Amino acid sequence: MKRILFQGDSITDCGRKREDFYGMGSGYANLVKASLGMERPAEFEFVNRGVSGNRIVDLYARMKIDLINLAPDYLSIFIGVNDVWHEIAKENGVATAKFEKIYSMLLDEIREALPETKIMLIAPFVLHGTATCDTEEKPDRWERFQVGVAEKAEVVKKLAKQYGLPCIELQGAFDEACRSAPPEYWTRDGVHPTACGHEIIKRKWIDALKELE
Repeated sequence: MKRILFQGDSITDCGRKREDFYGMGSGYANLVKASLGMERPAEFEFVNRGVSGNRIVDLYARMKIDLINLAPDYLSIFIGVNDVWHEIAKENGVATAKFEKIYSMLLDEIREALPETKIMLIAPFVLHGTATCDTEEKPDRWERFQVGVAEKAEVVKKLAKQYGLPCIELQGAFDEACRSAPPEYWTRDGVHPTACGHEIIKRKWIDALKELE
């Protein structure tokens, strides 16, 4: 069977059980598994190694054990919002120039170690919500989220073009979804998707897989 590996932060992690090698969590990765597993039985195995709270530097640090050693046939990488959020919350984010540098290093090393692995990138998004709205303590929080996440998303799109990879652009998809229902319908807090939000990601993910095949 061909192995599909999902990499990223809490949006990918989504409560997966660490003791279960094939634990998928309850998010888009599990929805992809359900859809593809039903439509194309026994063709793929699915592995989730998203880790809640990860920034690009954290993903790079665990690349060997959680990515290269797993030798996936297909890989998706969804990272970037924490590089912004951690700076706003605790001044421990990753500046955009460094984000691009580390992400490029990550892709270069994956390409060198796993030249046959097919990769797709997922650009981060943000909506207005309880974690992203302005507060008395941080009256510019929403603007910082918007600007920071947009910068990271542009880097991901740039790298996808540079490396010839499919890129899932989620900001437009979620903005469009908010025309029919408010942001809290699609995310719990402006960052973490609800079940319906994960369904948006799943559909975009499956479309991107078709580009890789």
